Amino acid sequence: MADYMNIFTQLQVASPPHAGPPIPNKEFRAGRPFLSKLIGWFGNAQVGPVYLGTLGVFSLICGFIAFEIIGLNMWASVNWSLSEFIRQLPWLALEPPAPSNGLAFPKLNEGGWWLMAGFFLTLAIILWWVRTYRRARAHGMGTHVAWAFAAAIWLYLVLGFFRPLLMGSWGEAVPFGIFPHLDWTAALSIRYGNLFYNPFHALSIVFLYGSTLLFAMHGATVLALSHLGGEREVGQIVDRGTAAERGALFWRWTMGFNATFESIHRWAWWFAVLCPLTGGIGILLTGTAVDNWYLWAVKHDFAPSYAAAYQVLPDPATLPENSKFEVKP
Repeated sequence: MADYMNIFTQLQVASPPHAGPPIPNKEFRAGRPFLSKLIGWFGNAQVGPVYLGTLGVFSLICGFIAFEIIGLNMWASVNWSLSEFIRQLPWLALEPPAPSNGLAFPKLNEGGWWLMAGFFLTLAIILWWVRTYRRARAHGMGTHVAWAFAAAIWLYLVLGFFRPLLMGSWGEAVPFGIFPHLDWTAALSIRYGNLFYNPFHALSIVFLYGSTLLFAMHGATVLALSHLGGEREVGQIVDRGTAAERGALFWRWTMGFNATFESIHRWAWWFAVLCPLTGGIGILLTGTAVDNWYLWAVKHDFAPSYAAAYQVLPDPATLPENSKFEVKP
């Protein structure tokens, strides 16, 4: 019997492409469906038809505008050199306005482009969320995908909208860029006493690792049972066959307890959704309710207090103008 030990789909069903259920507004369904063996290695072999609808079209337009604003600003930052743009792309950024600007709309080259890109990107994401929700309802599905997507949108809005509003400055937001946004994360952690002492950050990591563990356990179980029909999960939920029974027996013997073919998906969905939800709460509290997470953790017996090895100096930014302080030997 073959072992399923790689990342590719072993069996591909070759059948006439299915156009999907009938819908009233057929004009938004574009493209003739076809089968691709290459794509079938990674997912369903059928490509198309594509349904965008009005919301999908406007979402792509807004996303394209945001992408162009970010890309052209990055390209301009290297004097329109294509080779430098490609070479430095991971380090290029579109920065938010300076903190001194507050919540005002700055000049385009002083953060205005960042605000415009953020507006169109946010609009594109929200329009796509509404489209996701409506497509699920139109197909008679549950709206679990839309609400999982909303959890990610919550974290995105906290980073670029809600927290800057509470802090009174667009300069608190995240820059657009690969490494620049990672640098922003590191700087935020240092500035506010190490995010590792933020309990909501800790919860977010628990749900991150927990969801990967649950999905790995579930995926491994179904692959191990696929030659017994284990991938027919809906049927196994209501009519437990040899696949479901063997999977349950395996986990009872190795762990003492087992999920069902239904509950494992609910656990994994909640763990994945709670990762950005708790992470967003932790970021929202940073700088607004808590100025130093390490000191907060010490105060609440969440972290040990370490003996001071060096003299603690005041932050010059907090001192009155023209005042001085002395460093004792």
